[in-house]
Amino acid sequence: MKAMPVGKLVASTHPSPRPAPREEKRANEKGVLIAGVDEAGRGPLAGPLAVAAVVLDPSHLIAGLNDSKKLSAAKREALYPQIIEHALAYCVVLVEPDEIDRLNIFQATMTGMSRAVAGLMPAAHEAWVDGNKLPKDLPCPGRAIVGGDALVPSISAASILAKVTRDRLMLAMDACHPGYGFAVHKGYPTPAHLAALQQLGPCAQHRRSFAPVRLMLEQGALF
Repeated sequence: MKAMPVGKLVASTHPSPRPAPREEKRANEKGVLIAGVDEAGRGPLAGPLAVAAVVLDPSHLIAGLNDSKKLSAAKREALYPQIIEHALAYCVVLVEPDEIDRLNIFQATMTGMSRAVAGLMPAAHEAWVDGNKLPKDLPCPGRAIVGGDALVPSISAASILAKVTRDRLMLAMDACHPGYGFAVHKGYPTPAHLAALQQLGPCAQHRRSFAPVRLMLEQGALF
């Protein structure tokens, strides 16, 4: 696919206007590769942050794409192989708990987004990121789009890849760290998770910088 020249975009801390309907598809058809970028797992107390970037093929539309949070687990699993098979490019990266603790969750998210876009082959000409902030070190111009995971097909696809990847990891983690219920709550701070954390203490996959885990460790150090 021959790429068209892309004008330089200046990264802004403010979200971009909502894209026009089919704007992404029209750009891709002209050879301007748009990567949708989204994450899963900012809120959990345990496990990695998953970040995905996806460039869709304008000649192969995937029906049913939406914000992963609005889809059932079965629907996400059904869409996952379609995205993998038909995307022009995709990349999923993980930011592990120790790096999240070192950077903080916001910077870890920005870092993961930059890595995911940088890992695309062929490379994207623009990155459209879900949310209101752009990473400063994106390898290409970017747009921050609030609610983009429900508006832009490639961002929807990225949200699905990130969510499915992380959920699968948390299922496997449940077998490695039994008793916490990771297979059920995926590391989010549910009452059951907090009760297990109180009973068992943190495991290696818990984020030490997150308040419930940090406070428990601080209390344990007092006795």
